[in-house]
This record gives sequence, structure tokens and C-alpha cells, in this order.
Amino acid sequence: MAQTGSATTTRIVELELLRLRTSSNGRGAPVLVRVSDTDGFSGWGEVPGASPGQWESLQTRFAPALLDHVWARPTEAGEAWVDLPWDPSVASALDTACWDLWSRRRHTPLAHALGGERTALTAGVSLSRQRTVESAVREVNRQVGSGFRRVRLEISPGWDLDVVHAVQASFPFLVLQVDAGGRYTESPEHVEALHALDGLSLLAIEDPFSPDDLEAHARLTSELRTPVALYRSLTCLEDVDEVVRAEAGDAVNVDLARLGGLTPARRAVDRAVDSGRQVWCGSSAATGVGRAATVALASLSGATLPVEMPGAGRHGRDVVSPPVRAHDGVVPVPLTESGLGHGVDRRALEGRTAESVVLAPHS
Repeated sequence: MAQTGSATTTRIVELELLRLRTSSNGRGAPVLVRVSDTDGFSGWGEVPGASPGQWESLQTRFAPALLDHVWARPTEAGEAWVDLPWDPSVASALDTACWDLWSRRRHTPLAHALGGERTALTAGVSLSRQRTVESAVREVNRQVGSGFRRVRLEISPGWDLDVVHAVQASFPFLVLQVDAGGRYTESPEHVEALHALDGLSLLAIEDPFSPDDLEAHARLTSELRTPVALYRSLTCLEDVDEVVRAEAGDAVNVDLARLGGLTPARRAVDRAVDSGRQVWCGSSAATGVGRAATVALASLSGATLPVEMPGAGRHGRDVVSPPVRAHDGVVPVPLTESGLGHGVDRRALEGRTAESVVLAPHS
């Protein structure tokens, strides 16, 4: 770090990229990013699943741009890639790493650096479509038995009312929401099904229509008592403003990897709350690096709905220590350590790294 008047500026002098072995979910290979400054402080970020093109772009465009950039606060780091083609997950990894470094440099927990106030978060879990209604109930039982207090079920036309009824019959006090994944239309039969779901006391109905059809979401929002939540419509901060202007949805799912990092995600939470919308922090993260950043973001007072965490049965060896997990349905916000509050386990990374690159400034 260097002093410029009263402002302390940061220059990244080393940038390490680690491409992990391809995940089994088809999203591509997770990539971890480490940035280091002149005093040896480091910060970490994650691309949940990078395509070959993103891996190349990270090496040849985004990383060099950050190495050539000097910033005083992490909110200014994004100016390095403002002229590059928008790639939110790649930008998110670098933005998050800069926030982590900046807060570690100041011996401050990342949650506090972002303005977070909560010390513990209620955890939620998402379940993909199961083969049968019975298997769906069994899987919900496993998650509830592990302490999860909110379950988000994937639904689609023809796979909605029956599975919701069955889960609610078995777990009448469970907080339940559904993710429609944009699979519904405004056809009479689809709208009828959505209205039927409205009578089931759900926490939210997420993404019923196509992500780009905000007018359809606005119409449904005005008709239902159940909050309509939006996720796939949000790929940048400006999308949040569009949602507010269209009066679409009563809630938003803020995922920092989809919005471009902690800087825009923090602003998205504020703008959504200011507009009267409920907020929860979803997570497409593949490792504890991304999940730790999500926990820090979810500590903001406006993110009142349960934060997304991996469910029971999905715990392999994490790349951070301690692992980022829910315990009895609650996720602690690490406040005794600086930055993310979780150290990267280099030994755990050794067996998972397919390729690594270390970059430095040209001059």
C-alpha cells in the first residue's frame, strides 16, 4: 500500500488464479482468485463455474486490468474492468477478493466492512426436483432433521400443487417457498395453478415467468397475496432499478456472483429494501470462499429472509477452514477474524486444482 495525501491506495502486485477440477453440476470449473498487495495481505474470491472462455478472459483481460489499476476503497476496484464486456461472475471474483484484502488489511471482519449488523443468520436450503412426490418428502425430512428452517422447492407446471401439499402435510410448520425457474406462462391453466399456490401460505413464489418479462411478473404481483420473488431477472445493479420501476415482485434474491460482486450486491440490497421489497441472499457458490462472502453480505440488516446454504448430504471437504455451514439451521457470522473470517486450506486445494497461474504487473 502507498499513501496519497490522507487516502491510502492499494496496488495489486500478485494475482493468483486456480482452476479447480470441473464440478459435477455442469456449470464449468470453479475458479479461485487470490489478490495480494505490497505488504503481503491477500484476499480471495470465487467464480462458481468458469467456461474455458471465462478462464481465458480472466487471465488475459480482467486480471491484467486490475493489476494496472490503483484504488483506495474496494468500491473503486470495479473501475478497472468497466470498459470490458460485462461478465458478472468474473467481476464478482475480483471484486470480492479486493473487499477481502481491504478488510484484512484493516483487521476488520468483512461483514462489518460491508455494514452488516447481524451475528447469526437463519439458513435455508434449495431442493431440485425429485423423481417422485414421496422422494421429495423424504429429502425434505432429511433437511429438516439437519435443522433447516426454510426449504425452497423447485416446481414446474404439473409438478407443483401435489408436491407442495405433500410436504406441508408432513411438515405443517416448515417455512416453504417455491422456485418456478421461469417455467410458467400467462396461459389460463398456468395462472390458475399459480393462484392455487397463493392459498398455501408460502414464503414466496420465485421466478414464475421468463426473466425478461417484468410486465407479467408485475401483473401477478398485483394479483397474489404471496410475495413474488425475482432472481434470474437480476444480472446487474441496473436490473434492480428496472424491477422497481416495473413494480415487479415483492422480494428479490441477491446473488453476488450474478450481480458482479459485493459492491453492486450491497447496493442492490439497499435499493430493494428502500423500495419495500424483502431480500434474501442466494448463493451459486461452489466453495466456502463464495459462501463466506454470501454470509457477510447476508449480515446486512435489510437481508431479512434466510440465507442460502448447502443442504445435508452435500458436505465434501471444503477449501476453507472452518467450513462454511449451517448448524441446527443457523449460520454464524464470523466476527473474531478479519476479512472473510475463513482461511483458505492450501492442502485441501492441492488435490482439487487442475491448473494455476500467477500474474504480476508488467512494470
